[in-house]
Order: sequence, then C-alpha cells, then structure tokens
Amino acid sequence: MGVRYLLKEHRKISTMKVNCAVITVSDTRNRETDKSGKRIIDLLKDSSHQINMYDITTDDKREIQQSIEAIIERDDVDAVIVNGGTGIAYRDVTIESVQPLFDKELPGFGELFRHLSYQYDIGTASILSRATCGIANHRVIFCLPGSTSAVTLAMEKIILPEIGHMVMELKKDLHN
Repeated sequence: MGVRYLLKEHRKISTMKVNCAVITVSDTRNRETDKSGKRIIDLLKDSSHQINMYDITTDDKREIQQSIEAIIERDDVDAVIVNGGTGIAYRDVTIESVQPLFDKELPGFGELFRHLSYQYDIGTASILSRATCGIANHRVIFCLPGSTSAVTLAMEKIILPEIGHMVMELKKDLHN
C-alpha cells in the first residue's frame, strides 16, 4: 500500500460537514460590500459545510483577538476562516492578533498558499502575504488575505480539499 492510497482512504472517512465561522477584518467593508467573506461562505456551502457564525471586525488587534477567542469557545464551530489584514501595511494586524492564540502553527499552509499565489495569481507580489494557519482550542484557524481572488485560490486549492481531514484529526483524540 502506497502513501497516496492510505491518504485517499483516510480522507474517505474524514468529516464531510464542518461547522465553520467566517470573520472579515476590515475598516471599510460591511455585509453588503464584503465580497471575500461572501465568497468564502458560498464555497463552504457549495461543499456542504455549515456556517454557524459570520462577522466583520475592524483592523484592531484587541477586537480581532476578542472575536477569535469567543469563537473558539463555541461548541458549534470547528474551523474559523479569517480574511483580511494579512499584508504588510501598518493597519494589517490579523497575524499579530491571531498567532498568539495558536497552540500549534501549521507553516505549510502559508508556504503552499504563497507558492500557489505566485504560480496562479499575483506572481512575486506573493511575498507580501503573511497568510497562516494554526490550531487553537482544538479548532483550525485559517488567516487569508482579503482579496476575492486570494480567498478563492486558498479555498479551492487548499482549504476545501483538507478541512474535513483537519477537523477529523483534531477530534480523534478528544474525550468528552
């Protein structure tokens, strides 16, 4: 049995429906103008995942942290997808807000995302992205750029293929 076969079999038993929260970090967007948040929600729903929380928060470190801390305590959320605030501008504080909450960081996500962004989307400007992923309180948290093309790329190429598998791995050793 090869590694690919085992991975394929493992994914078959992975969680098919994941309970998700979507957070947009922006000083300028609202529910009507949040194209990236809506794109994430649409892609999750199209893949039969459940959206149990959606919110927009400002580019404020304290507000972002408080929002994430409240979400990862919820019993109806297994994965959090945050978009916005991952660049290098002064107001981009999503990474600084969320990283301290991680129990484990998954550096491969950011590495792969930047590689795919370079290859399929924005070329060398991909070095400006600080997209990351980690685990906090047995929940997976993805931090994505705020552009619609970036969230589409991350969702289609990385998150949707792996989110069920990730949640299954996080839950397999928990004893309630």
